[in-house]
Amino acid sequence: MPHSVSLINTIAAGLGLALMLGFLAARLRLPALVGYLLAGVIIGPFTPGFVADAGIAAQLAEIGVMLLMFGVGLHFSLDDLLAVRKIALPGALAQIAVATLLGGGLAMWWGWSPGAALVFGLALSVASTVVLLRALESLGILDSFTGRIAVGWLVVEDLAMVLVLVLLPPLAGTLGVQGAAGGTDPLWQTLGLTMLQVGGFVALMLVVGRRVFPWILWQVTRTGSRELFTLCVVAAAVSIAYASAALFGVSFALGAFFAGMVMRESQFAHRAAQESLPLRDAFAVLFFVSVGMLFDPSVLLDRPLQVLAVVLVIVLGKSLAACALVLVFRYPLGTALTVSASLAQIGEFSFILAGLGVSLGLLPAEGQSLVLAGALISIATNPLWFSLIAPMQKWLHAHSSFARGLEMREDPLAELPMTTEAKYLSRQVVLVGYGRVGRRIAAELDANDIPYVVAEQNRELVEKLREAGTPAVWGDAADPAVLIQAHIARARVLVVATPDAMNVRQMMETAHTLNPAIQTVIRSHNEQEARLLTQETSATVFLGEHELAQAMARDVVQRAVSMAVPA
Repeated sequence: MPHSVSLINTIAAGLGLALMLGFLAARLRLPALVGYLLAGVIIGPFTPGFVADAGIAAQLAEIGVMLLMFGVGLHFSLDDLLAVRKIALPGALAQIAVATLLGGGLAMWWGWSPGAALVFGLALSVASTVVLLRALESLGILDSFTGRIAVGWLVVEDLAMVLVLVLLPPLAGTLGVQGAAGGTDPLWQTLGLTMLQVGGFVALMLVVGRRVFPWILWQVTRTGSRELFTLCVVAAAVSIAYASAALFGVSFALGAFFAGMVMRESQFAHRAAQESLPLRDAFAVLFFVSVGMLFDPSVLLDRPLQVLAVVLVIVLGKSLAACALVLVFRYPLGTALTVSASLAQIGEFSFILAGLGVSLGLLPAEGQSLVLAGALISIATNPLWFSLIAPMQKWLHAHSSFARGLEMREDPLAELPMTTEAKYLSRQVVLVGYGRVGRRIAAELDANDIPYVVAEQNRELVEKLREAGTPAVWGDAADPAVLIQAHIARARVLVVATPDAMNVRQMMETAHTLNPAIQTVIRSHNEQEARLLTQETSATVFLGEHELAQAMARDVVQRAVSMAVPA
């Protein structure tokens, strides 16, 4: 039996304690991530008792970063981002700038160097995608338009942070680190060389990788071996990440992200995501545990006011900036509050950036501890902010004329143009949602020359529909004003094609109040939801899996009958 078992000790202690504390956090209705971070604190060098091997934990954390970013790339959808680009792109960049200025201003006030202030501000500016996705899933709004805005916003933040991670090492000398690479070179030369390396890597991945790796995956799939398939996926993630750092000088994070992106081009992308998920989750836990090991709890006692200031920047500064930006883009107050709650925390990129800042000599160790303290507190309190959205919106409507004015402000997209033809104002179909399902329904209505009006929350889609000559109204159909503008009182049928089931009952109530004779058709996701909607409303409810099974069964029966041999 070998005496040196630091790897086994670290993995066993890290995963075991993370399981117990993650379970406890979940029972307390906190994100399990809080438990993982606390597990790292307990086995770290700043608390008494067992201390795990920090060097091994750091290497396991690097693998965790690779697999986390591989997963982000594997699920990265350019189409989803483009659908909300007009708000997500400028909104995220402006919010990063505001949060960086707030965090950097604090650091400068504390007497830190400009380089430390920049890294510290950037670390406070980016929220955790993992925390956001789990929060939206628990609320059932991940697939709603508001959910897509929040996710698109964080994708832009993630891409910006990937660029920061690439540029920070060569710029360390310019930012004041003595002896750092590139410190004596002109800034333009450092930036140019870095962008040339990154550009070469990206070009190679997009031109060669997106053809080679899906082909390799197909060859492995033909063997029929599940373990070889999983091995191929993980090997691609880790190998590309390592090769990107060794050959092009870019970060592990960027290499793993593009590995996921090129793997997405394969027809086996969904299976790759499923097969690699357990391993990604396990190493992600070890990543958060290793981050917790770096946290010195004494910072809570030694610098309580600094910790409070950091938490206020994360929870209030970022959120208020995001709320204002969403309102400036003329989106509803509910959307603004949801995006604000989504950003009221920091996570994995903040840890990676703070760790890189410390390793480059830019950020002091206390800065990393403050980032970790802010992350722990903001992640633990994040569910509270989501739970306050509805009561806060209700209170603002009741007590603030400004909030009521935001909902009532004139908008040319919020009502049909005066030139709309009469056939769209009476006996028409009102189609709520113009996503993948809504577009197909609209195509069938067009093919049968049936007039319809679209109610959609995506401003860009409404603009495109109007340009194409399709009557469309912008807004949330749960708001009676939106259905009124779609002339629901004289419509024949209301079709709810959005996946957001939370507001369907409000839509039904409004429709039947204004038009008792209207027929309603609803899309649903699960049997329990479909059964409740059928019982509570007079609508026809279509369950996705049920309709798919029926269509496949009909096709199978037809094939079997046509191929039957006569007796």
